[in-house]
Amino acid sequence: MAAKRFLEQPDSDPDQPNDKRIRTRPSFASVIGEVVMIKSLQNLCSALEPLLRRVVTEEIDRGLRQKFRCLTRSPSLLLDAPAPEPSTLQLMFSKKLSVPIFTGSKIVDQDNNPLQIILVDKRGDYMIPTAPIKVEIVVLDGDFPPADRENWTTQEFNNNIVKERTGKRPLLTGDLNITVRDGIAAVGDIEFTDNSSWIRSRKFRIGVKVAHGSFEGVRIREGMTEPFVVKDHRGELYKKHHPPMLEDEVWRLEKIGKDGAFHKKLASEGVNTVQDFLKLSVIDPGKLRAILGAGMSDKMWEVTIKHGRECLMGNKCYILRGHNYTVMLNPICQLISAVINGQTYNGSRDMSSVTRSYIENLVRQAYAQWWSLEVVDGVYNDIPLLTQGDMVDQYPNHHHHHQSNGNSDHHGSY
Repeated sequence: MAAKRFLEQPDSDPDQPNDKRIRTRPSFASVIGEVVMIKSLQNLCSALEPLLRRVVTEEIDRGLRQKFRCLTRSPSLLLDAPAPEPSTLQLMFSKKLSVPIFTGSKIVDQDNNPLQIILVDKRGDYMIPTAPIKVEIVVLDGDFPPADRENWTTQEFNNNIVKERTGKRPLLTGDLNITVRDGIAAVGDIEFTDNSSWIRSRKFRIGVKVAHGSFEGVRIREGMTEPFVVKDHRGELYKKHHPPMLEDEVWRLEKIGKDGAFHKKLASEGVNTVQDFLKLSVIDPGKLRAILGAGMSDKMWEVTIKHGRECLMGNKCYILRGHNYTVMLNPICQLISAVINGQTYNGSRDMSSVTRSYIENLVRQAYAQWWSLEVVDGVYNDIPLLTQGDMVDQYPNHHHHHQSNGNSDHHGSY
């Protein structure tokens, strides 16, 4: 009982349980412990405060950067934000494409070499060597960018990528994922599987862009070729050759369609190749016009003749020999030189009218027996094909008058 009275307080309520009365009065030791613990927590918080501030700051900065990247990927959200400074780095194709382009045919540049991509700094148009960068080859609508403007966003570029038609093979196949090293990369074999007639612009472009996640840094602008038409492969069977070759069939010339009216008329007269056509245009252009008939207008005639003059003639010379003469001609029956009785003539200006007439007759004779002429290698490659005006100047006594119906009463100059 004495122990119980010692623990009880004088003013304690006898109706309260003993355990509660004990807890209401903490011991001295517990008070000292609480003070020590609070002091320790204050010291701990003081020590952690700089660390917590730094962590919070970093998290806020990271959140803001993510938010900014999200906004830059969505230009529509930047209604009032100023446009970012355009990048000066851009991918480019080093040369123009070889056209026309047909489905199923390898795409090459204008020099018939594989396409080449370069990374340049547009401020000075010089190539930029960088670490390896993966890029993708894509097909673009030929109408992009509008008005041929030079600046576009990545989103605009991606929105104008053309995919294959439903149920078709991928529009562009081949080596479409390549790596740019030291600012340059060669494109392997790529080809179209479909023509371009089904999109509104009727034309495609080939574009190149940095592959997603391949490069972290300033933006590298996408590049693209000039717009072009892609034709079905079967159209290649009917395409014209630029330049034409002597042995090409005559319908390879402009305005002469394969199995068309002009083609059939020429074939009926033994004019089967580009060389046949050009020889007759030199010897007797009036006869050639008459063969083609009124269906070939003067404008069409000029287009065809101009195309024919682009012909690569090679280096063959054709020689007609007689007892007192030697006449040398190029592959389309133009006079290179003539030796008459030991006298050499290289043009009409050093000829008398009698000599000129005599040589013209020899040239006609050579034309008539073309396949019996002696053929040798010559060095006349730099001699251009003569235009009609040149032929008039070469033989000033001969005048050429084309009638609107295509008939003529003259022989050409040689």
